[in-house]
Amino acid sequence: MAASAFKSNNPPSSAMPSVGRQIVTAEEAPLLPGHADPGGGSSASVLGAVFNVSTSVVGAGIMSIPAAMRVLGVAPALALIVGAAALADAAVGFMLRYTRAGGASYAALVGDAFGHAGAALLNVFVAGNAIGTLTVYLVAVGDVMSGAAGGGGDGDAHAGVLQEWFGRHWWTGREVVLVVVAVILLPLVLRKRVDSLRYTSAISILLAVVFMLISLGIAVYALFKGTATMPRMLPDFSRLSSPFELFTAVPVIVVAFTFHFNVHPIRAELSKTSDMKAAVRVSLVLCAAIYAAVGFFGFLLFGDNTMADVLANFDRSSGAGVPQALNDAARLSYALHLVLVFPLLLFSLRVNVDELLFPGRRPLAADTRRFVTLTAVLMAVLYALAIAIPSIWTLFEYSGSTFAVTISLIFPGAIVLRDVHGIAKRKDKALAAMMIILAVVTSSIAIASNIMSSISDKVRGASR
Repeated sequence: MAASAFKSNNPPSSAMPSVGRQIVTAEEAPLLPGHADPGGGSSASVLGAVFNVSTSVVGAGIMSIPAAMRVLGVAPALALIVGAAALADAAVGFMLRYTRAGGASYAALVGDAFGHAGAALLNVFVAGNAIGTLTVYLVAVGDVMSGAAGGGGDGDAHAGVLQEWFGRHWWTGREVVLVVVAVILLPLVLRKRVDSLRYTSAISILLAVVFMLISLGIAVYALFKGTATMPRMLPDFSRLSSPFELFTAVPVIVVAFTFHFNVHPIRAELSKTSDMKAAVRVSLVLCAAIYAAVGFFGFLLFGDNTMADVLANFDRSSGAGVPQALNDAARLSYALHLVLVFPLLLFSLRVNVDELLFPGRRPLAADTRRFVTLTAVLMAVLYALAIAIPSIWTLFEYSGSTFAVTISLIFPGAIVLRDVHGIAKRKDKALAAMMIILAVVTSSIAIASNIMSSISDKVRGASR
């Protein structure tokens, strides 16, 4: 089974109290009871866990929520946000209830059910999802600072903050800006404990709330000025190439609630591991509220011209009739939020890649050379991808339809159906089966719709 870098924070299994396998009858009791670290090494607070979970959830996904509302309409999008949050809570509940004492990683949990091959496959999917999401973070920061090509219906280029302030120069270009961002991130990405990022996580959540409040202020201002109109409640099928295009928004919402790979490292550092379930629920409610608010205000402001990266809409050509200082504040607050979220997700990516490449080695945190080298290589790869792939919608569509749904729905459901401990109830298995079927059906339709749309775009381009 793949070794987990997070296990180094706990004593050997022989020092752990034995874990009984009897079925408990209480409705909310865990299927496999968790235990705090008897050595007293865990010191993270519940509030710190809420900040870290919320930071894992509220990432770049928030920027495409308004575009998802543009595709779905407000009412279906809000229903999908609530449904995705509920499924995330159920999936994490399964993960926590099947986790043995000792702070096992997600890969170890899957390995317990499906052996070494299952753990390695999970590592591949987590690494793939993290690479896609972190690339989106860098692309989004590049959009804010250096501008973005048109998308989402307007077809115009949108200038970045640096270009608006100082004009177009070599040092305001995406390539240089992202190098500077990488240098700024170095002190944070080299942290060896998840809990050491709790303060930056708290600041990042505050910045997400600030972005939401600024968006609210801009929306109210635009309404009073008469430059905003109430958004559509339902889909506009006349704007869709096919009804199946609605399913392309599903992976975007799923990506927005994919944080499962950080559940175990955050849980392992809690002084009382049973608090993790409460921390997850508080975080999901908070993040769902932020998503709903930002999606609604963004769609209200920009309507059918809402871009895949809504931050790019907040430029001088937005047409919302609001002071540019507010637009810049909205963009910069969320760009900084992404910079502060980046280290938390890179933490998970680094551990999963290390488990794949160096199984059985001593914990990554104890090997400084391996730790620094792997961090540098991953940062270089992410930088190259951010320069090569400019569209966050494309990344979200394909990453969400493959990696994200597998991590957030299929693997947790499969663990319950496998039920190696013989402790799942009938309703657990029914819910697990529904999660898997829902994930497979919606993702298959979304992928097929994306492929057909890409082919149609190429045909139209060739005919011109």
